[in-house]
Amino acid sequence: MGRSEHQDVMSEKLLFSSFRLGSLNLSSRIVMAPMTRSRSIDNIPGDLVATYYGQRASAGLIVTEGTSPSPNGLGYPRIPGMFSEAQVVGWKKTTYAVHDRKGHIFVQLMHTGRVSHPDNLPKGARVLGPSAIATPGEMWTDKSGAMQPFPVPEAMTEADIHTAIKEYGAASANAIKAGFDGIELHGANGYLIEQFLNCASNQRTDQWGNGSVANRIRFAVAVADAAIAAAGADRVGMRLSPYGVFNGSTADAETDAVYRALATELGKRKIAYLHVLDHSAMGAPKPKAEIFDIIRDAFNGTIMRAGGFDRASAEAMLESGKAELIAFGRPFLANPTLPRKMLDGTLLREADMTTAYLPGPKGYTDYPSD
Repeated sequence: MGRSEHQDVMSEKLLFSSFRLGSLNLSSRIVMAPMTRSRSIDNIPGDLVATYYGQRASAGLIVTEGTSPSPNGLGYPRIPGMFSEAQVVGWKKTTYAVHDRKGHIFVQLMHTGRVSHPDNLPKGARVLGPSAIATPGEMWTDKSGAMQPFPVPEAMTEADIHTAIKEYGAASANAIKAGFDGIELHGANGYLIEQFLNCASNQRTDQWGNGSVANRIRFAVAVADAAIAAAGADRVGMRLSPYGVFNGSTADAETDAVYRALATELGKRKIAYLHVLDHSAMGAPKPKAEIFDIIRDAFNGTIMRAGGFDRASAEAMLESGKAELIAFGRPFLANPTLPRKMLDGTLLREADMTTAYLPGPKGYTDYPSD
């Protein structure tokens, strides 16, 4: 066997081989990435959501769409929550559908923070952020049927911060109650956890502020501790997008130090994984390559990588030893049985993104499984 043939065999064994993640035996290294789908009417996932995830249960692991731990975190229309009994009951349908097909599923807890609009929030909920700095740009609201400018959020008080941390813990407990195998904390894409990490959204001068690396990571670590207390470290992961620019995030001179320190603290806690995202496949600036090595070396645990991978690049990443799991996003939308199609070399369908966020089954559960 020549060297190139040997590499192909080894790579294939890695991508399609089983993997031990905490107490779970994953059927492959192929993860379905979290993707907003906006099908949870009244923020409660129903039968349609269960059908969608059940169709994709052949993934080694599914990470759900962003699911709010708080009424204050429901920034987008029709996204699910994990803070009410009705939501727990609704999510049980999904976990049953996935487990019935021998799959594994983590819920992604996503508090949108300042990436929100009052028209998308339930009565009594508030648009909150580390500082009173608006997200650049606009967002869709169903109430207006149009794009609306982001409002200036309320700067969170000390009490607001502690309440949010407790909400993450309660939502983590609810996730286990709902039958999830674990929790991914969304610390990427400019949402609340990253808002504390990032200088563009955090201009505080207190212990949660932008004055030191320890202050900037304090909220993320506290949220992780709350989730760990509720679910166990081996059931908790966190998603990060260092050097990302989504939702107004920006880098500064301390970015490397922030992610090194955060990865170190999470590594000490032996959480299940870090899910590291590179947005450049979607047209964002390319992050500095060193940051991925910094995070890997500091964390010293399972790394999941995401960002425009296909089979060849996924295999190459796994073979490099810089990741153990690879998350695929849009390919899973139009190809419910993506792992089999990738293994067979079958041509993948392209997702129709014009239907990605509409209510109902179109562009959601109507893609063929072949």
